[in-house]
Amino acid sequence: MDKSRTVKKAGKKDSQLIIRINGEERDRFVSLCDELDTSAAREVRRFIRSFLEEHEQDDPAN
Repeated sequence: MDKSRTVKKAGKKDSQLIIRINGEERDRFVSLCDELDTSAAREVRRFIRSFLEEHEQDDPAN
């Protein structure tokens, strides 16, 4: 196997997070993301990064 294929790129997305939400809310969210020329996945990732940054700065373990 080609070794270059086994090396992970830094920051590569390699995991999934499955959530259950109300179908109507999901449709409204996806529709609004489309209107704003972004994707639902991008906005969820942005929320997660922001949430981590906000809350990990208060955690002395990090």
